[in-house]
Amino acid sequence: MGKTIAEKIFKTHLVDEPFGDVNVLKLDMVFCHEITTPTAIQDLVNRGKDRVFDPKKIKAVIDHVTPAKDSKTAMQGKILREWAKRHGIKDFFDIGQNGVCHAIFPEKGFVRPGFTIIMGDSHTCTHGAFGAFAAGVGTTDLEVGILKGVCTFKTPQTYKIEIVGTLSKGVFAKDIILKVIKELTVNGATNMVIEFRGNIVDEMNMDQRMTLSNMAVEAGATSGICLPDMTTVDYLWKFIKDDYSSRQEALEVFSRFRSDDDAVYTKLKTIDVSDLVPLTTFGYKPDNVKSVSQMKEIRLDQVYIGSCTNGRLEDLRIAAKVLKGHTISKHIRGIVSPATPKIFSQAMKEGILKIFMDSGFCVTNPTCGACLGMSNGVLADSEVAAATTNRNFNGRMGKGGMVHLMSPATAAASAIKGEISNSNLYCE
Repeated sequence: MGKTIAEKIFKTHLVDEPFGDVNVLKLDMVFCHEITTPTAIQDLVNRGKDRVFDPKKIKAVIDHVTPAKDSKTAMQGKILREWAKRHGIKDFFDIGQNGVCHAIFPEKGFVRPGFTIIMGDSHTCTHGAFGAFAAGVGTTDLEVGILKGVCTFKTPQTYKIEIVGTLSKGVFAKDIILKVIKELTVNGATNMVIEFRGNIVDEMNMDQRMTLSNMAVEAGATSGICLPDMTTVDYLWKFIKDDYSSRQEALEVFSRFRSDDDAVYTKLKTIDVSDLVPLTTFGYKPDNVKSVSQMKEIRLDQVYIGSCTNGRLEDLRIAAKVLKGHTISKHIRGIVSPATPKIFSQAMKEGILKIFMDSGFCVTNPTCGACLGMSNGVLADSEVAAATTNRNFNGRMGKGGMVHLMSPATAAASAIKGEISNSNLYCE
């Protein structure tokens, strides 16, 4: 019987099967940021276990509130900073070199096909775009991962989703994943791995695949995975070129983790996106999804473009194409946060940031702050935002605020109109 990519990764990383369907897996990477890791650090210190299993396999960043906004967030940064120094963690990205965790870690080449990765952040599933098993975990699992380099997971069940068809103009990866979440619901893939397949996924670049995998957790999934292919190899080549004689050799090695043709899946679903139109959320659940055309006269106070979902260079290029030559509505606060310093620098070089600023947007440093209502764009009670982020929970971006999730193109168009609007109105 064939195996899925998740089953293959589990098999190659299995350390122990203590009981039932419980698997203790060896970890390739443990990612850390300043919001969830300090609690784990302090507990390890209090237990007399202030150690790390391998400083080369731990990567850390300050990204949620950066620079610090108050004494509490400054202390969180201080704890992480001193811990990284104490244990010789070289890949620690502090103020000035830091970016959104799920953007900067792949950008640095830390994610590879077949890897196992954990982090105290639910959107760690983003890294499954590379053919890795990546999952967000709680404090206890994070502590064990830091100390021992292992983590426990149940035997994976996989939900195979084939995304097929031809995309229409103005429809992007964000619209696709919103469609998936709408069809599956927020509980549809609970405790499963979503394996994204189909010609649409095959044609996506890595930025687009990361958008897809990023929001797998919004359907309840533990991880979202795309199978590694030459697109994956091309993205990683500058990091792996000394390990393989050619790209073809790298592809052959990575392809060992691709799901077998006769693999058995827990669930199967095919979604034809040929008739898909730009989508957005309503209400307070990610599966509350409607077409943009159905959301008429929804007045906005703020438009935010950024986050681990849609703050990459391609996202900024798409939004800038819509904004070029236009000015955002007078009552709109437009905020854009490039996800990493590299993205910021390239966007500046290409004139993208100037387009944003000329249109009336505020350009901020890389940060996760606005996405979860911590800094750089918190909403006031009863305010409404259009955002390229990943969650529209009640109060997510600020107590009493409403968030409508959408693609960068739709967000840019909505900023111009001052209400939720289709980007095709502003593009030739």
